Amino acid sequence: MLPTNPGGHAAYQDTFVSDFLKFYPDPFVLSKSTWDYIVQFWYLDLSLTDSIMQECYFVFGPEPRLPFCMLRSYLLALKLKVTSITVWCRMLRETPLYAILSGFPFGDTPGVGTFYDFFSRIWQDDSDNLSPKDRFPKMKPPKGKKKGDKTPCDSSSIASKLLPLLERWKLKPENPFFLIFRLYHQQFLDRSIQKGLIDPEHLALAGDGTPVRTAAQQRKKRICDCKENGGSSCHCKRRYSQPDCNWGWDSHRDCYFFGYHLYMYVASDSYSDLPVFPLLERASRHDMLSFLHSFFTMKAYLPQFRIEKLLLDSAHDAYAVYEYCRRENITPFIDLNPGHTGHFTYKDDFTIDEDGVPICKMGLRMHKDGYEAAKHRAKYRCPKANRKRGCFCEHPCSPAKYGRTVHIFTDDNPRLFNIPPRDSKAWEKEYDGRTSVERSNKREKEDYKLEDGRHRSTKMWYCRLYGIMMLQHLDAWEMPSVEAFQESLLGLAA
Repeated sequence: MLPTNPGGHAAYQDTFVSDFLKFYPDPFVLSKSTWDYIVQFWYLDLSLTDSIMQECYFVFGPEPRLPFCMLRSYLLALKLKVTSITVWCRMLRETPLYAILSGFPFGDTPGVGTFYDFFSRIWQDDSDNLSPKDRFPKMKPPKGKKKGDKTPCDSSSIASKLLPLLERWKLKPENPFFLIFRLYHQQFLDRSIQKGLIDPEHLALAGDGTPVRTAAQQRKKRICDCKENGGSSCHCKRRYSQPDCNWGWDSHRDCYFFGYHLYMYVASDSYSDLPVFPLLERASRHDMLSFLHSFFTMKAYLPQFRIEKLLLDSAHDAYAVYEYCRRENITPFIDLNPGHTGHFTYKDDFTIDEDGVPICKMGLRMHKDGYEAAKHRAKYRCPKANRKRGCFCEHPCSPAKYGRTVHIFTDDNPRLFNIPPRDSKAWEKEYDGRTSVERSNKREKEDYKLEDGRHRSTKMWYCRLYGIMMLQHLDAWEMPSVEAFQESLLGLAA
């Protein structure tokens, strides 16, 4: 039958008061840290969960556990850093506070199967993963050339080819995690907006990717007969237990890891570094690929958000990204890629005259030799060289047969000539907000132990990720002090 909760959040609070004082007649013996999360979950209204999940239940059948109690209990487990559902079910049976704070009567708490049934209901697909388990094996991505370098990738070429396709091909919010996102959106993201913590009309968005390690090794097995027929190795399909994960290169730890590449967007102008939208990509994906896919996916899920500023690191330094921001009236704050900075550094033996034409060391004006519209630069060649004879200068300044060439960037170059300029204090002050996404990722991975989840399905990793994001918003909300709450609680009991 369908879940019904006529009393809503008020009924939950009334039941909590009576049961709490029944099991804890002297509540002041509880520690300060315990009271902190009691206050948070007392004011956490999840009553919309029942109406949002009505379509996930059947009209006939036994009465189910209330979805808002199941979600509340799972968030409480994440708050207490419990990584195992089995361990959490035992704690619910043994500790009255955890049961009544979740909304369950002590002694009548759900089992492990009930929790996993709840997770299956909010995952809108029959398969627990996004990819089929049978697929061909792939090689590990290459390492960075130097310590701290990311996986080599031609980000400019990828952006110029993929970004126009994503603009024309409008993504739709039809992923299996759509219902999980809806629970997060309506009960946490929207409330943070109502509290003035995020401004969706003037949004400054910081984006960055981070590795999420899910296992120490890749679990797979053969499904072909090649080994029985004498073949020691083959490239046939394998059956993977985690088909959405693969090997990636962690440039920070300087090692390979198996798992996901989490790309997160954070409201950089929020005081609490509040997350906005995440996407779990394959670990082998470069930041540019993950950015393009996650950005247009986020636009499909949050079309009402108006992005005014985009803060990204040097892995996103590509002309196609700047040009897209110009078309969409977005101010980009992107750090220059150190590997590309030499392209616009002029040599000491060259000067630029008043007309913007380079002068070689012999004092001659160079000849214009075309214009590269994709890179917003004009090409100049040696005045004493041509394609037939090559360079015939008495004192050649380049060993190249064609002669010396110089590229001059034009004033309409969105990469170099942006507003505000990169060397201004206004640009530096705004770009400092990019670290908000790194702090948010740190909270998810270190404070809430994101990587400690013992899961092998993308379904459970999305449930865990969105649950942690819900707690990040809950932590940012202003709550009464513990002393004020204790006085009001005793007043309700009287």
